[in-house]
Amino acid sequence: MPAEKLFISLYLDEDVSVRIAANLKNRGFDVLHAVEAGLMGASDEEQLNKAVAEQRTFLTHNKKHFVILYEKYISSGKDHFGIIVAGRKRNSLETIKRLLDIIQTFSPEELENQIRFI
Repeated sequence: MPAEKLFISLYLDEDVSVRIAANLKNRGFDVLHAVEAGLMGASDEEQLNKAVAEQRTFLTHNKKHFVILYEKYISSGKDHFGIIVAGRKRNSLETIKRLLDIIQTFSPEELENQIRFI
């Protein structure tokens, strides 16, 4: 049985700034951005599937599509490692602050199959 992780690992959708990924990596967090994953231009479902395959919590600004995907996953009984939807109107530093609050408050297990809005 693998050891319980202390912090969530993140997958950042292509609509999330790579600066956010760099900032979080500089703080020691495990972050993969769509650019690094080679998935720029991939469908939302492909992006989420990549995050699930790597046991990562998904971060996006795309509320409309990911609320639908969340509901699709739940209704079909598929598991995921959490979806965080960040408001588009916030600057990167505010998004990082709110994201750090989530990372430091919830364990990976507590975010499984959840959707959170920041």
